[in-house]
Amino acid sequence: MERNPKAIELNDLWRRYKHERDEKARERLVLAYAPLVKYVAGRMSSGLPSHVEEADLISYGLLGLISAIERFEPHREIKFETFAMTRIKGSIIDELRSLDWVPRSVRLKAREIEKVNAKLEHQLHRAPGDREIADALEISVEEFQELLARISSSSVIALDELWTVSDASGDQVSLLDTIQDPRAVDPAAQVDTTEMKDRLAGAIARLPEREKLVVALYYYENLTLREIGDVLGVTESRVSQLHTKAVLRLRSGLLGDWGAEAE
Repeated sequence: MERNPKAIELNDLWRRYKHERDEKARERLVLAYAPLVKYVAGRMSSGLPSHVEEADLISYGLLGLISAIERFEPHREIKFETFAMTRIKGSIIDELRSLDWVPRSVRLKAREIEKVNAKLEHQLHRAPGDREIADALEISVEEFQELLARISSSSVIALDELWTVSDASGDQVSLLDTIQDPRAVDPAAQVDTTEMKDRLAGAIARLPEREKLVVALYYYENLTLREIGDVLGVTESRVSQLHTKAVLRLRSGLLGDWGAEAE
């Protein structure tokens, strides 16, 4: 069976870099996988404030790509694209956090909404509406929706946010970096992962229909907020609000016992 010439070339570049430490091969690998950075940066930029330039996100992501190339072990049964996108996202997130472009007051309000949503969910046995949440927060519906717009920038990667651990070097690494043998199954980790997936699936199932649709279109169909707005017949700003509410509901559900008594 004839092999893809591009795949053969990439395999040769990986061999030259990993076994011979050929810096030119490393540079060519960066160029070959650079489109991944543009893709991730483009996806993340759609929900960020207008003053955050996509070009800046790309530069942050390139650092993650370079780190991924240095850390990747070709013999592992993991696609480099999957491994690299995790690192690229993490690099962009870390840099944005270091810039602290989200005011502390907004972060506090996001946590307050999560708590109120969880409390109302427990009391009402359903997802609360905008007015119910606004009343509990003692603000108007308009103020609540404006707050959602501000929070949306801090939760852009929401369900995509990485679980990270500190390695011996002190930097932030993906959990993938800690796997020694991809064929070995850790029973405890498998149980934890299964439980988390079940809880997340249950939480998504209890979302209001429009928020559930936004989650499905954004995370499973890879549509942009603007494209989702075209599907739903609403503005991109409204889609951003729906996305933010869905994320806050899911967070409150996963952090608490959301749905434990719900039907």
